[in-house]
Amino acid sequence: MSAAPRPSTLAALRRLLPYVRPALPRLIVGIGAGIVAGLVALAIPQVLEVLVDSALGEGDSSAILPATAVIVVLGLIEAAAVLVRRWLILAPNTRVEAAMRNALYSRLQRLPVSFHDRWPSGQLLSRAVSDLNLIRRWLAFGVVLLVVNVITVIVGAVLLFSIQPLLGLFFLVGSAPIWFVGMRFEKTYSVVARRSQDQAGDLATAVEESVHGIRVLKAFGRGAHAQEKFERQAEQLRGTEMEKAYAAAFIWRWLTLIPDGTLAVCLIGGVILAANGDLTAGSLVAFFATATVLRFPIESIGFLLAFTLDARNATDRFFEVMDEPVGIDDPDDPVSILQPRGQLEFRSTSFRYADSPAGVRDLIDRVDLVIEPGETMALVGITGSGKSTLTSLVPRLYDVTGGAILLDGVDIRRLRLDELRTHVAMAFEDATLFSDSVRANVLLGAATPSEELLAEALDVAQADFVHSLPDGVDTVIGEEGLSLSGGQRQRLALARAVAARPRVLVLDDPLSALDVDTEARVEAGLRRVLGDTTALIVAHRPSTVTLADRVALLDEGRIVAVGRHSELLAASERYRYVISSLDEEREREEVVS
Repeated sequence: MSAAPRPSTLAALRRLLPYVRPALPRLIVGIGAGIVAGLVALAIPQVLEVLVDSALGEGDSSAILPATAVIVVLGLIEAAAVLVRRWLILAPNTRVEAAMRNALYSRLQRLPVSFHDRWPSGQLLSRAVSDLNLIRRWLAFGVVLLVVNVITVIVGAVLLFSIQPLLGLFFLVGSAPIWFVGMRFEKTYSVVARRSQDQAGDLATAVEESVHGIRVLKAFGRGAHAQEKFERQAEQLRGTEMEKAYAAAFIWRWLTLIPDGTLAVCLIGGVILAANGDLTAGSLVAFFATATVLRFPIESIGFLLAFTLDARNATDRFFEVMDEPVGIDDPDDPVSILQPRGQLEFRSTSFRYADSPAGVRDLIDRVDLVIEPGETMALVGITGSGKSTLTSLVPRLYDVTGGAILLDGVDIRRLRLDELRTHVAMAFEDATLFSDSVRANVLLGAATPSEELLAEALDVAQADFVHSLPDGVDTVIGEEGLSLSGGQRQRLALARAVAARPRVLVLDDPLSALDVDTEARVEAGLRRVLGDTTALIVAHRPSTVTLADRVALLDEGRIVAVGRHSELLAASERYRYVISSLDEEREREEVVS
């Protein structure tokens, strides 16, 4: 199947219109001010024609002062028009950039976890910062100068023809190759510029990964290896930037050579015409003064083409994210659970990743399990059995690909996401915290934050260590909480889940980084708060299983046994094997600690 043809640059940039529309009136007036400035600049040579012919041709020196005054006034008008143009367009375009950045961030929040699994964070960062900054600068200067300079060139060409048609024809024919060079430049530069932007995103990803993984790199002494890899990527980007520079140099060479050569031909022709009496000295001065005014608009074609193509690629990269299907979204006809009880049911629940090869079994395969309101269910299984995947389906981080998950008898896909995630809270084994205060992190999901709720959640999670931090619960923790130990991060993540006061609490092995004594105290606290809360707990330790009323054994994506811990020990050989594996793992942890 062939790829869809790439839309034209104009069609691609037209997609910015919904974001630009609020700023469009000022942008149009700003373009108008720029056109006024260009036309005024073209009017000055016409005044010079009158001045030269009057003072030199007719010997009338009285025309010098009025003509000079007119030129000064025109210069002031041109400067004022340029000032108005900048004043009109700068502020609105910053608001356009802010609106696009907010829209992109909102889209990233709505896109499913599967999207973020596929996209490197550096690519998203470069789109949110560098690309939108480039689009703002193009809207403020690129598109304005492009329109103004094109109109200035057209009006200037008409003036050149009016001064002397033959010289005007020389100028037009001599400048025609510029358009051919510009079209060739667009084809080459567009591809290279897009590659450069993508490589810049990859480089940003490499920096981010190195910063986040600095402890691993230092621990394994692989800093030099990471440096070499980074330098290779940086050198690749440098090479692409050099290709861009060569492409720009190519068009700048012709944009300088062609107008200069054209003016040289026109100069020879103008002198001959003036010598033959077919052209006055004033007209000759006006012609070349007008051509001089047109020099920057013509030479700017290369810069503006490159700028426009960069903006087009930035626009494409922005809409690559905005066009991604949300997939997991609110239903068209949502229902609401007014008084949730917390019954959680997996009904023939299946899941497989979209890119899973054909013939491979589902990662979650027709799971049937009912957790009654207020019941605590432990989920056990060997590594790779699908425990974390199953728990991720409950808050719809991923959507089931078969069967359903029901909350109080309602398919969770019929609930609005904000309501579902109010009823369901989750704590992950890999605790992620934000660069904010302890208070803000713990109360992140709380519907009605309060000091009492904060204190209770910290007490349950045995996170009293926060009071010894420099500013207590108002201490701002570092990026992702890496300034804290693994156990401290886990306890704060657990406190966050508890503070949400959900009807269903999903815990994906939240105690793995805790020592034995702390784990026992956390379990005691959880028993208090889980009294009327439905809980699904992924257990990697036998001690965690004791929290549960019942245990479900997951094996290769299927629930193969459900019952009390003692019942399964007596009846299931597979369960005994899994529990003994957990015991061995716990013993290894204790030896290491």
